[in-house]
Amino acid sequence: MTTHIPDVKPLLDYDAEAETYDATRGGAPRAEAAAAAVLTLLPAHVRTLLDLGCGTGIVTARLSRPGLRVLGADASHGMASTALRRGVPVTLADAARLPVRSGSLDAVSAVWLLHLLRAPGLVPAVIAEAGRVLRPGGVLVTTVDKDSAHDVGSDIDAVFAAHLTPTPADSSGEVEGHAARAGLRPAGEARFRGHGQGRTPRDSAKALLAGQYASRVIPRGISAAQLAARLELLPDQDVPRAEPTYRLRGFVRV
Repeated sequence: MTTHIPDVKPLLDYDAEAETYDATRGGAPRAEAAAAAVLTLLPAHVRTLLDLGCGTGIVTARLSRPGLRVLGADASHGMASTALRRGVPVTLADAARLPVRSGSLDAVSAVWLLHLLRAPGLVPAVIAEAGRVLRPGGVLVTTVDKDSAHDVGSDIDAVFAAHLTPTPADSSGEVEGHAARAGLRPAGEARFRGHGQGRTPRDSAKALLAGQYASRVIPRGISAAQLAARLELLPDQDVPRAEPTYRLRGFVRV
């Protein structure tokens, strides 16, 4: 019997990626921009913040202001260990089943998390869980439309156009609907620059084959290898295209 080996990995192995993850995703400049934007959406009364899907803690460690206590949570042991070494107090936890008392937190953040949650019902479950652990008046701050932020009108985007995921898990309208059902109403938004995230054709082809676009690109009518080959035909293989601008939305617990 022949075993089929797919040419694209469906998900990243975050335990294995932890050591090199930050260097391939904009590093400190992108993290500082993200943290600064999150802080603009936190009211002055916020004293406790849980950062869901904190990953390596590179953003979490920068969510700092006087009187604010920040904790991280991640489902990956490798990522959580890296965050802990960075000095972030972190718990190994599923974002849809948090080991946190109901109504005990002032704020929850989720940066670059929801777009990865492709299993049916998972995004609303995570948002509902955030609503559960927040106090009345507490806030959820989350990135939305993450994948579409990378559509900057480049030649790379033209190659991907016919193969984009039709139903992003973190579309702003869907997130707002899930938030409303969890007792959360809109409370502002912010944008920040994706420093270091301008893509090159060569790196995009590698990322596609490594499964890094699994939430965004589903090759249709061709294999992933064939789609990557189209990227490899583009000019200026190592010249980064425009950097994305990411969007954050805030929601308050009523």
